[in-house]
This record gives sequence, C-alpha cells and structure tokens, in this order.
Amino acid sequence: MEAATRRRQHPGAAGGAGAQPGASFLQARHSTVQADEAAAGTAPFHLDLWFYFTLQNWVLDFGRPIAMLVFPLEWFPLNKPSVGDYFHMAYNVITPFLLLKLVERSPRTLPRAVIYVSVITLVMGASIHLVGDSVNHRLLFSGYQHHLSVRDNPIIKNLKPETLIDSFELLYYYDEYLGHSMWYLVTEGQIFILFIFTFFAMLALVLHQKRKRLFLDSNGLFLFYSFALTLLLVALWVAWLWNDPVLRKKYPGVIYVPEPWAFYTLHISSRH
Repeated sequence: MEAATRRRQHPGAAGGAGAQPGASFLQARHSTVQADEAAAGTAPFHLDLWFYFTLQNWVLDFGRPIAMLVFPLEWFPLNKPSVGDYFHMAYNVITPFLLLKLVERSPRTLPRAVIYVSVITLVMGASIHLVGDSVNHRLLFSGYQHHLSVRDNPIIKNLKPETLIDSFELLYYYDEYLGHSMWYLVTEGQIFILFIFTFFAMLALVLHQKRKRLFLDSNGLFLFYSFALTLLLVALWVAWLWNDPVLRKKYPGVIYVPEPWAFYTLHISSRH
C-alpha cells in the first residue's frame, strides 16, 4: 500500500508512466541476477553435509554386504533382518534427510513439487531394493550364485512347482532393475546409462556456463569431480574384468558393468 501511494504522488516522473515499470523490472531483474551470482560465488563449502554423505555411503551402503558376511550368522538368523538390512534401513532415512538439507542451503532450487517427487522416488526405490537385496543376500548362504541367471542357479532350477521360479525372477526384477533404476547405485549395468547421461549433461552445462564467465563454486566442483572419479573407477573395474567369459555371459550387450556380488560369488566365495 505504501509503495502504491508513492506512485500516485509522482504520476509525471521522467520517462513516462509506461517506461518506469519497465525500467524498474529490468533493474530488479539485473539486481536478482547479480544477487544470484554473488550468492553462488560466496557460497561456503558444505563440509558437514558432504562428509555425512560420504560416510553414510561408504558405511551404510558399501559396507552393509561386508557387515552381513562378517557378523556371525547366529546373531542374525536367516528368517530375521541381517545387520546389512539395518544398515539399509538407516540409509533410507538418512539419505533423503541429507538431500533435503542440501536443497535448503542451495541459493537456487527446482520447484518444490519436483524436489518432493525426486526424494519420494529415491525412498521408494531404495525401499524396494531393501527387500529384494535382503532376500538375495540370504540366498548366498543356501548356495545361490549371483554370476548366474535366476533360472540357471542350481538351487532354483529344480524348484517345484515351476511357478516358484517365476516368483524369484520377479524378486530379481524388483531388486536389480526397478529398485536400482529408482535408486542411484552406479556399479550396476542396469542404470549405468542414466549415470553416464547425467555426467555428460553436467559436463555440457559446465562448459556452456563457462562461456558466460560463470563457474562452479566449491560445492559444484566437489560434486562434478565425484562423478568424474566414479566414472574413472567404473572404467578401471570394467577394464579389469573385460575378458571374463562367465561375467560376459551374465552381462551381454554393449553396456558391460559387472556387479560386485557376481564377482564375489564367482571368484571369492568359491575359494572358501
């Protein structure tokens, strides 16, 4: 109301009544752009969030199958959740919380609806993966071999009635395809295409913004270099197992990214 009163008191300002709103709009827009650039340039490095992200990924995600194999089976019977399952449950709660905290600190964000749908999709995919992965890990103790297909596994192909095999294939689909696609585990061939597309989209955006004299802040650089390092590690992993005939049969096609569990059951567990 006060601003409107001032405009009524000065109807004959220089440039005409029609030019003043346009000039004000351009000035406001210019100020907003400057403010965004200044905020991006002075944004502090979110050491706490990135540290928690890294820690929980290495401990709760990467470490959960290792913990499941290390802890005695007597402590976690096969008909009860394993220690890896509890790690996964904690991951499903902590990760979306950290993502939302990171969005809160961002100077510019996507619409709230997009953020909510993305986080909900992540939680749903990780929850689907929790159930499927829990059963798949427990099947290891019964002789299940992850480097073979579901129907080729010795403990599966002789099941009666045969419709039980279809149920296990459905479980495998939920775990390895649907769950992983809604999640973001990179070392799985099923979603490597999504990862590589995201990385090159980020690279194209960085190069495009660089032409405008816009550069990533410390947080953007950390995320970009994390993607680049991940791509390098996956490339080394693929190169190491490139000529493995068994894994080649398990993962046919152009995209060849063997799963760690398949490598474990083929080359490690068979030695013990």
